Amino acid sequence: MSESVAGAGVQKPYADAPPAIRDRAFRSRAGDVLYPVVGVAVLLALWWVGGEILYLNHTTRTFAGLGPVPTFRALFAMLADGTIGHATASSLYRVGIGLSWSAGLGLPIGIVFGLSKAFRKASNMPFQFLRMISPLSWEPIAVLAFATWDQAIIFLVTMASVWSVVYATANGVSKIEPTWFKIARNLGARPWHMLSKIIVPAVAQDMLTGLRFALGVAWIVLVPAEFLGVTSGLGYAIEDARETLQYSHLGAMVFVIGIIGFAVDSTFAWLIRRYSWVRER
Repeated sequence: MSESVAGAGVQKPYADAPPAIRDRAFRSRAGDVLYPVVGVAVLLALWWVGGEILYLNHTTRTFAGLGPVPTFRALFAMLADGTIGHATASSLYRVGIGLSWSAGLGLPIGIVFGLSKAFRKASNMPFQFLRMISPLSWEPIAVLAFATWDQAIIFLVTMASVWSVVYATANGVSKIEPTWFKIARNLGARPWHMLSKIIVPAVAQDMLTGLRFALGVAWIVLVPAEFLGVTSGLGYAIEDARETLQYSHLGAMVFVIGIIGFAVDSTFAWLIRRYSWVRER
């Protein structure tokens, strides 16, 4: 009896399934690992070929440092001397504060936008007008309005990302079944209960999706915003490497930007799956 209990505790998934189902499940898990590996390998191969083409052409040999081998050598050196850590910390601070402002402003505005027809009609045109202005167009105004470059960059990040949060949240609120509110009111729910028990849980996936899109826009705007004025950050490091013709350092910083952006975006993607009402089979 003890052996059967012990065996039951370590029973593997699909252990009792027919062989065809077990084989299909194994191929699915193997594909989840194999396909991304193949994709990354192809990307690295194309990068290496591009670096070789730059090196073999005497007119472009100066830019051969953008190839993978010089880039990874520079990457390890910059990790060792703390250059990447310092630049990353500065940029993540600016993006984090900017996204916090975007969430703090965009989530409540999006909820009101989705609930109130009058507010939606009054604000949609002004919001669309402001949304279509390039975030970097605000840079001269931000420089004049804020005392430091950090504050100006945070403002640019906020202006770039807040609209994704507003409209994604409003879209989620508009899909809530109206009878839920009627039932809640009949049960004596207060406005706070409506917000915390109905609205937020119902639109959590939409909120996180909006924040994910906002992050993508903010990450794109951050780098050119850091080209001017500041003396830290990933954008500053790229501009400094370009001006000093250290193309291997430039390639390393571009690689780091991609890795960090991918990691943060993957975190949001996991949160969206975690709080999604639709489960994968």
